[in-house]
Amino acid sequence: MHKDILKVVLIGDGGVGKTSLRNQYIHKKFTNAYKATIGADFITKEVETDDGKKVMMQIWDTAGQERFQSLGVAYYRGADACVLVYDLFLERWREDFLKQSSLPTEEARHFPILMIGNKIDIDDRVVSRRQARAWAEIHSSDKMQIPCFEASAKNGDNVEKAFAHIAKMVKIPQMELDMVDSNSFSLTTDSRSTKSRCC
Repeated sequence: MHKDILKVVLIGDGGVGKTSLRNQYIHKKFTNAYKATIGADFITKEVETDDGKKVMMQIWDTAGQERFQSLGVAYYRGADACVLVYDLFLERWREDFLKQSSLPTEEARHFPILMIGNKIDIDDRVVSRRQARAWAEIHSSDKMQIPCFEASAKNGDNVEKAFAHIAKMVKIPQMELDMVDSNSFSLTTDSRSTKSRCC
């Protein structure tokens, strides 16, 4: 059985709102109650690309706490795109993702990364729009520009727009899902292109 699956990994410090952004995108809901993610969790949503193709977006929400960083290698591998949710430490997360995902050097230079500055509904800004765009420009390549979005998981501003942009950044890989039994499965992936245009 063939399915188009896009694995997207959300990374960033604890408390920046990764889970809240995902919940706003999937369920259109927000809660002020903070509960730290333990390890990682994923949820899927069917999305339609610009060319009318339907794909399953598998959104992995990873823990931002330092004690879970060693688990990154398991969760990052096989990702098709990375969403960096930030407030302060942008560089550390990008480098950690590229290292633990075991991407070849050339592929890492052009890997699809999208930035979301969350909590624009709060006046106390840690990273300015100018700083975020400058960082994105430095780390973009000739084949892959890093788009920057500012969003609010609380009121939904730009959340749908940011996640919709991910499908534009990546040529969706064709994956063959071989069900072995009810408890396990294997995935095989063909080659993918990472050409994009920045918003």
